[in-house]
Amino acid sequence: MLHRADSYAQVVSAFQWQVPAAYNIGVDVCDKWADGSGRLALIYEKSDGAQTRYTFDQIKAQSNQFANSLARYGIRRGDRIAIYLPQAPETAIAHVAAYKMGAVAVPLFTLFGVDAIQFRLANSGASALVTDAEGCRKLLEIRDSLPDLKVIYCIDGDAGAAGGTVGALPFHQSLALESDAFDPVATAADDPAVIIYTSGTTGKPKGALHAHRVLLGHLPGVEMSHEFFPENAVLMWTPADWAWIGGLLDVLLPSWHHGVPVLARRFEKFDGASALELMARHGVTHTFLPPTALKMMRGCDWPDHAGPRALRSVASGGESLGAELIDWGRRVLGVTINEFYGQTECNMIVSSCSSLFDPCIGAIGRAAPGHRVAIVDDRGAEVADGQEGNIGVLRPDPVMFLGYWKNPEATAEKFAGDYLLTGDIGVRDPEGFIRFVGRNDDVITSAGYRIGPGPIEDCLIGHPAVRMAAVVGMPDAERTEIVVAFVVLNEGVVGDEALVKALQAHVRTRLAAHEYPRAIRFVTSLPTTATGKIIRRELRAGYPA
Repeated sequence: MLHRADSYAQVVSAFQWQVPAAYNIGVDVCDKWADGSGRLALIYEKSDGAQTRYTFDQIKAQSNQFANSLARYGIRRGDRIAIYLPQAPETAIAHVAAYKMGAVAVPLFTLFGVDAIQFRLANSGASALVTDAEGCRKLLEIRDSLPDLKVIYCIDGDAGAAGGTVGALPFHQSLALESDAFDPVATAADDPAVIIYTSGTTGKPKGALHAHRVLLGHLPGVEMSHEFFPENAVLMWTPADWAWIGGLLDVLLPSWHHGVPVLARRFEKFDGASALELMARHGVTHTFLPPTALKMMRGCDWPDHAGPRALRSVASGGESLGAELIDWGRRVLGVTINEFYGQTECNMIVSSCSSLFDPCIGAIGRAAPGHRVAIVDDRGAEVADGQEGNIGVLRPDPVMFLGYWKNPEATAEKFAGDYLLTGDIGVRDPEGFIRFVGRNDDVITSAGYRIGPGPIEDCLIGHPAVRMAAVVGMPDAERTEIVVAFVVLNEGVVGDEALVKALQAHVRTRLAAHEYPRAIRFVTSLPTTATGKIIRRELRAGYPA
């Protein structure tokens, strides 16, 4: 746990890892708080506004029951348990049960289609699956191709024909048959706990296998990005799905490690005004908002009827924020949004913290305490400050993955010497701030210049006509590549040649002459991964089709 100090240097100097040899996520985030006191763990709000509250005592009892049910069907230590659910109590219960069994949780995003689900279930060799009625319907087409899958649970009482056809057991009725006593398996901190599949930004998804220690490895970055969390923490929320590392290990599990309740609310379609209303209504004190969510909220104001804001911190990561969003956060949310950086394989390694230093616009922050983050060349040798290179993380590190599931070749390729290569290009300044330039394949080479898309996108969304923007390089015979911008306009704005010239001038005068987009294409939406990251390869391939 971080201890508040007067400077970043003091916080880093005072920090020491405390990773016990024996450690289990499920016991840590649930059982240690289930002392019979009725301590609040979860507020679950459905789309109709109905709310249910769960205590740690209830989560412990129901996760024990689920572990016993899984054991009844032959699920053992090391088996993979797929969790194909949205933010919901059953999702959290399944995770805690899997960890306490010594099994490996495999969270899956509910918007995945049949092919995506089939690949992940088959690749992981999942023995058990817990899902809902919609998930059962998707399984109809692929059930026969999953011979490793022993048992399926459906959380919906009205699973209907689909649930019966795939042989799904009713989740809640199955739990009711079991004892609420269960002895957690004694796991080591380095034992496997969870497989999280990469979002596929750069190719076929790979399963990043993490150990139980991954939660402890996240804590410095979470605590830093949330202003020394859990100080003043009452309630945490994120719109990010718990199937992704951002929702699961930036929010749900770290909050429960500290005994802080979490709000669960799934939006069928994210809406900025509704998100602000939700936070105001529940008195959310801490939130992780992906950049895409923030950009969609940027045109909204805090609800007039809500009274004083309870927010104490807002963290964001995944895409660069820029000055416009930082300014909006201060005006509307009443806080300085702290940007952080990481990836599925090695998350929460760099962060900002307004309590320690002012944000450096264009930088993603400094290395979180306990993590050695450097800019290195392709051989893993550190480069000088001010020089571009790979953003690398020195091993060993508690937050670092064990490797890609059943893919030792890709695991080996991820490292250069003792540095994990993130695949992102960055620059570090003498004060330790790291500037994200772009992914290796996102950096634009134009007339001898290397241009990152982030600053141009930030500049474009600062124009009053623009809601969202994405920038890529397109082949050009003279310049190698030219900067091309795909722009989503605000409602009512007409995308004509006059606006093209205005946007080009806007970038040219605020950034640099070599960075302005030589072509601008107006689109109604941008292609993104399920985690909200822009899929630039689709833009380069001729989006929209």
